[in-house]
Amino acid sequence: MKPFTELKFSELCAALAEGYGVETAKVTQGFTVAPTVEQRLQDAITEQSEFLPLINVITVSELVGQNVLGSASGPVSGRTDTKVDGNERTPRDVLGLGSFPYQLYQTNSDVYIRYDTLDAWAKFKDFAERYTRYVQERIANDREMAGWYGVDAAADTDMTANPLLQDVNKGWLQYMRAHLPANILIEGATTGEIRIGTTGDFANLDHAVSDLLQGIPRYLRKGLITLVGDELISHEHAGLYKAIGNTPSEKVLATQSLSLLGGLPWMTPSNFPGRGLVITPLKNLSIYVQEESWRRKVEDNPKKDRIEDYNSRNEGYVVEVPEQLVGVEFDNVKISRDGGTTWE
Repeated sequence: MKPFTELKFSELCAALAEGYGVETAKVTQGFTVAPTVEQRLQDAITEQSEFLPLINVITVSELVGQNVLGSASGPVSGRTDTKVDGNERTPRDVLGLGSFPYQLYQTNSDVYIRYDTLDAWAKFKDFAERYTRYVQERIANDREMAGWYGVDAAADTDMTANPLLQDVNKGWLQYMRAHLPANILIEGATTGEIRIGTTGDFANLDHAVSDLLQGIPRYLRKGLITLVGDELISHEHAGLYKAIGNTPSEKVLATQSLSLLGGLPWMTPSNFPGRGLVITPLKNLSIYVQEESWRRKVEDNPKKDRIEDYNSRNEGYVVEVPEQLVGVEFDNVKISRDGGTTWE
């Protein structure tokens, strides 16, 4: 390592040590992040995303346990005529419709920065903060991807075979497939397919959302929002604009008609499947991270002319009240571009 690069490496280690509240030597030896610093780190990662601040990122103490949050399982108000012999007031279990577990898995986020890149960044006085922010942005992005696409927590992940991090962790949809599969629509009239469009299972997204909504008990239909993929929205827009005229007033009405889907507000989260469709309150989605599980070590590897940064923590994905989420198997969604003759 060149003296100048070595100086910048030392500055990076010193900045990390200050941020984590440890001695500089600990950065290269490896250390466990203290709980208070760990919470600040989680907050910093969450802030790098537009979607993660809308859901829950919760610290838990155990690798395996029961969901932390929940919802009232039904009415609890009433009365009992205790004057009648044998009549007693009977309390109701208010917390949750069922008992659902969670499991956390070790997740590594190991990165490196080459010497020449470190040299190039030396002109930035805030290069240590800049580097930290880039790493945090990528971890936040990865959490979203695993949350929507994750189906397995493989012992040895393969990014080439699973570029959407399908094998990094079991995401929210996989949680539903495992614990309440009836709430994820797999197919319509055609085996293995869910057709959205003219002559399909659902004429349009309004129809699909209205129908899916019936799968959520009425007393749990509060704070609901539709999460919808950009490909489905684009197809809906195209069909609508094709059907209307070209006058400004008609275009305004078309835009207004898409302000709600099936009577619910909607959004397209970052990294959400293009043909995904989920109805749930945002606060029904959680990421659990085990307390004091975040470990970090920074190494100088001259054999490869780079600095290596090893990060690991135990985390998992949870749907707090599975009965309050419905959706579709996005890989099975088909749309028609010719009025319902062919589906793709």
